[in-house]
Amino acid sequence: MKEKKDSELVLLAQRGDKDAFTELVRRYEGKVYALAYRIMGNREDASDILQDTFIQAFKKIRTFERKSAFSTWLYRIAMNNCLMKKRRDGKVSVYSIDSPVTTDEGEELKRQLVDWSNDPLATIENKETRNRVEKALSELPEQYREVVLLRDVDGLSNKEVAEILKISVASVKSRLHRGRLFLRNKLSAYFRGREAQ
Repeated sequence: MKEKKDSELVLLAQRGDKDAFTELVRRYEGKVYALAYRIMGNREDASDILQDTFIQAFKKIRTFERKSAFSTWLYRIAMNNCLMKKRRDGKVSVYSIDSPVTTDEGEELKRQLVDWSNDPLATIENKETRNRVEKALSELPEQYREVVLLRDVDGLSNKEVAEILKISVASVKSRLHRGRLFLRNKLSAYFRGREAQ
């Protein structure tokens, strides 16, 4: 049997079909959890965000106008939940860098971390590098961090990021550029020091 498109499942869910909504949850729970985890920095908060996001989506599914993709609408709910929780809790997050990076040309680059398991000194240096990158990401001003995570970590298009954050595509490009510059400036001295060793 042919798998239904998201748009078909949304229409069925809007008519009260709980199985259709369950299928949407199955399709997107991993992506919503991953987004929440990268923003919140811990599993407990990410699980709470995941649950809250799908509860809200279930309650609001009839109001979804289908002007954007279901995934974009769902990500917007998840992002709003993350931001509200962060503001309530006053948390500063650390982000994982395990996800692939997508270039402006749409090419997905897999992060290749060398296995330093046989070299204890190299293991320490690798961990230090990862910590530096995660620290730099956590120090990004929130408006840039959101765009960098959605665009470079989650691999969403500029248009999708704009819809999720309710900003223009031009603003996405500007914030992405500034966020990348911030990261480059934060990390360049560290990496120059590593090359000199």
